[in-house]
Amino acid sequence: MPNNDTYTPPKVWTWDAESGGKFASINRPIAGPTHDKELPVGDHPLQLYSLATPNGVKVTVMLEELLTAGHDAEYDAWLINIQEGDQFGSGFVGVNPNSKIPALMDRSTGSRVFESGAILLYLAEKFDAFLPKDAKARTEALNWLFWLQGSAPYLGGGFGHFYAYAPEKFEYPINRFAMEAKRQLDVLDRQLANSKYIAGDEYTIADMAIAPWYGTLMQGTIYDDAATFLDTASYKNMQRWTELVTERPAYKRGKMVNRAWGEENEQLRERHAASDFDTRTWDKIKPTEDS
Repeated sequence: MPNNDTYTPPKVWTWDAESGGKFASINRPIAGPTHDKELPVGDHPLQLYSLATPNGVKVTVMLEELLTAGHDAEYDAWLINIQEGDQFGSGFVGVNPNSKIPALMDRSTGSRVFESGAILLYLAEKFDAFLPKDAKARTEALNWLFWLQGSAPYLGGGFGHFYAYAPEKFEYPINRFAMEAKRQLDVLDRQLANSKYIAGDEYTIADMAIAPWYGTLMQGTIYDDAATFLDTASYKNMQRWTELVTERPAYKRGKMVNRAWGEENEQLRERHAASDFDTRTWDKIKPTEDS
């Protein structure tokens, strides 16, 4: 049934810090730091400051794929806990003035890189990897990378927010964004009907960008029971592609990095060396009551 309570917007909007549901404590209508805090720096040229949300996983998957392919892409990955406001520290804001994860510092060039899509493109060009050299194929991969950057906010901030996180359920926004989420799944499913990977026969940064969002949706691991609600099982080509991409060893490692929830043996809260996957997962290093 439609909600009959009507809302009349005020002439001038003002911020209510108590509104906004689960993420109210970290949302505000202004930019800039809230406190002074320097960022840690490790031994490697690439310094990543992130959290294993879909946007964060994009980048750690890319870095792990680069290492698997033999590139000199060793990196330090530092946990940015957005629930605790780490993204508003002065050091993080200096790398990303938008206060969103992930953010990357390349000490070899002095470059700061923010926005997950920009980081993927930066790394692809730096290492000449996972982006086709042929102009037509390269353009197709970039088409889908930027499709993801424009589409994912409707899935996460639209559907995910109103379906899973909003303090109340409202029919109109859930219907509106469920329709858009299913339209997006259909776009991908149709593309994959005649394509092994998103942009063709080659695995690219487009796949790395899309899988943490739409692959996890297909697998039913985000937004409560959204996979059932959206009938993701009906998208057969997406099912095939999701399994193909998410079973890659580098993908499995990448989704563990900067993860601070779920199974403790799948949480590598910080990553500074390849051996950390065997020795530094949370089940092995978490503090005990006696420590």
